Amino acid sequence: MIEKIKSLTKKQKFNICRIILAAVLAIVAALLPFEGLVRIGLYLIPYIIIGYDIIRKAVLNIIHGRVFDENFLMCVATIGAFILGECPEAVAVMVFYQVGVVFEDMALEKSRNSIAELMDLCQDYANVELEDGSLDQVDPAEIEVGSIIVVKPGEKIPLDGVIENGRSVIDTSALTGESLPKDVGVGAEVLSGCINLTGLIRVRTTKVLEDSTVTRILELVEDASFKKAKTEQFITRFARIYTPVVCIAALVIAIMPPAIRFAMDYNPMWTDWIFRGLTFLVISCPCALVISIPLGFFGGIGAAASKGVLVKGSNYLEMLAKAKNVVLDKTGTLTKGEFEVTDVIPSETEWTKLVEYAAHGEYFSNHPLSKCIINSYSGEINPERISDFEEIPGRGIVANLDGRELLAGNLKLMDENGIDASGIKGLHEGPMMPDVSEDSPIVSMLKITDYFETAGSKIHIAFDGQYMGFLVVEDILKETSAETVAFLNGKGIFTTVLTGDSEVSAVKISKEVGADRVEYDLMPADKVRIVEIIMEETASKGATVFVGDGVNDAPVIMRADVGIAMGAMGSDAAIEAADIVLMDDDPLKLTTAINIAQKTLSIVKQNIAFTLVVKFACLLLAAIGVVGMWAAIFADVGVMILAVLNSMRMIGFSGSEEKKSKDKEEDLSEE
Repeated sequence: MIEKIKSLTKKQKFNICRIILAAVLAIVAALLPFEGLVRIGLYLIPYIIIGYDIIRKAVLNIIHGRVFDENFLMCVATIGAFILGECPEAVAVMVFYQVGVVFEDMALEKSRNSIAELMDLCQDYANVELEDGSLDQVDPAEIEVGSIIVVKPGEKIPLDGVIENGRSVIDTSALTGESLPKDVGVGAEVLSGCINLTGLIRVRTTKVLEDSTVTRILELVEDASFKKAKTEQFITRFARIYTPVVCIAALVIAIMPPAIRFAMDYNPMWTDWIFRGLTFLVISCPCALVISIPLGFFGGIGAAASKGVLVKGSNYLEMLAKAKNVVLDKTGTLTKGEFEVTDVIPSETEWTKLVEYAAHGEYFSNHPLSKCIINSYSGEINPERISDFEEIPGRGIVANLDGRELLAGNLKLMDENGIDASGIKGLHEGPMMPDVSEDSPIVSMLKITDYFETAGSKIHIAFDGQYMGFLVVEDILKETSAETVAFLNGKGIFTTVLTGDSEVSAVKISKEVGADRVEYDLMPADKVRIVEIIMEETASKGATVFVGDGVNDAPVIMRADVGIAMGAMGSDAAIEAADIVLMDDDPLKLTTAINIAQKTLSIVKQNIAFTLVVKFACLLLAAIGVVGMWAAIFADVGVMILAVLNSMRMIGFSGSEEKKSKDKEEDLSEE
């Protein structure tokens, strides 16, 4: 409890002291046996202590032409209560209203703090190593691209870069929401805002401060508050119309019934009806709606940010909650974007010899597939065995290995060099490498009749005029891709996979993840066209979301109702175009974002329904004189506090799917 009190701001402590003092003075005034002006004077003291700021705001707003707001309603109602001699009620209304303001302020502060934890990423300095080996602390803004900075254990990484020297474990939780530390070494990319936990590392910077990850995150979250959801915009418009209407209604209640009674020679009961009108005013105050709904969205954005999901505005959070179509890019989103040799299909030679030929043939190539082929070979490559290397675009490689011609490429390369690739009879049944079993991922017992049904790129090998067989290279599916699509299907969301790959690869991936639809052989413009068709067909059903990571995804990310970029691996263009950024390459982060969005919208709708039902019920009861000022206090302040407390449930909320997945992995590892 003491810690909670210490954590309060000066303003919060001051307001709590005001509330206590005003309440005590009001109780004292109620106990003293004074009447008339003395009694009113005794109640005016706590009233001014607790309500001076509200009166001041009301006066200033009237001067600036903003008459109908909660401050005006509170002033009119409480001053009217004083005039009618209902002094305790007047003070009580102000006291409880200020209690609600304190709750609101504390909730906003807590939500801000949850985002502030993410915002506290900037390192104030960067260590630059001098010629004598000493370190000079320099402003990160002064560091240029390509500079070498030193990051000691316990320090935040000030700029994006690549490790040139050293090895360490870094904490990426502030960026990605991933609680497990990450091992990094030479060549590993590190992002600004991550914490270096163990070893000393030297980092070559790849971006200046203004382009670094930490700066972009700050800008994204700061800009989010300016983009209101449709629900927020509706409530703002609603309050502008609602407030003057209820003021007129309160005036009608206070004047018309007694005037009619007076005209009919009945007792007009002016005091009764005026008090009803004042009670009506207090009840009508739209604070619960105006405060709790933005707070709910703000809490949702904060909860998402703490899990590594950056939402650029509450409007996108609301749209995501209503998603009915999710379109997923394949490469880099569902797959790792890293190639592996998945099948080795020899002809008349041992498969190990086939891999040896392929690795030597690809040794001098810079093609993305070459590295994975080289890595698949467990033997030693001798570059001196290779001569006359030539890379033919769109075909493959021609070289000499041990003085004999070696071809590595597609079927066109084989045909152009007179190589007959029709002699494959199936997997060679000769000796295998001792450390590789038949169920190894590198060896697939495929029947050659399934050749054209295998996905991936096929690298055909010929040596000394003889066809040796082929290797299948594939982009590997991410571990959580199928789980992510299963989650979307379970939510009734239609899933589509888009890719520029061939039909075989595209269909295989879509079947593995369980997508509803797949489109292949696409150019960037084709992706935009397909997303537009989906949006047009399902516009009345809900939003269309696109998730991608590459430069070629930027146009379609911008075109979709909600564009989502995979942040850690995604291109700058995709991140800039996106409405939501997942600061992780794990597609399961999408489930976290959707869970948070749906929970946020659910809480906002609960607040709207609860507030309006209670408000209109109490307004009706106040108009017919069933409830008095104390019920008005509950309807106004009580409803506001309950709505604010309900909104606070978003703070700290996290999507459970990611945690479930990790729990499953832990259970399997224990088994």
